[in-house]
Amino acid sequence: MPAKNIYHNLVKNALIKVGWTITDDPLSLQFGGIDLYVDLGAEQLIVAEKESQKIAVEIKSFLGESLISEFHTAVGQFLNYQLVLEEMKPNHTLYLAVPLEVYNAFFKHRLLPQKVIQRYRLNLIVYDIQQEVIVKWIN
Repeated sequence: MPAKNIYHNLVKNALIKVGWTITDDPLSLQFGGIDLYVDLGAEQLIVAEKESQKIAVEIKSFLGESLISEFHTAVGQFLNYQLVLEEMKPNHTLYLAVPLEVYNAFFKHRLLPQKVIQRYRLNLIVYDIQQEVIVKWIN
């Protein structure tokens, strides 16, 4: 099993604060003989609809030396996990969790991440490291 991201517990606790129940830590999948581990699986009861919404969350810190390299890795993981989830757990929606500072400096204002998010329909959770909360959901 891979090591947890430095902000793993922060994002986990932020999800719990807003009513999510963590169901898997990590969400383990096996596909074609390959073991994959999405950082978190969670669900939330939607009372009005009397059913639950299920998500899988891949948490990224973007603390490496190359932001673009980390972006490439994150998108590659997202696309692989999305394909496997569609096959094995189609009721889960995949999210990429990114820090607010990185979202504001890179994802929000640079053409490449904007186009990639749009083309590949990346769902984002934007989290604030200082306040330890989720500040934005982008579908």
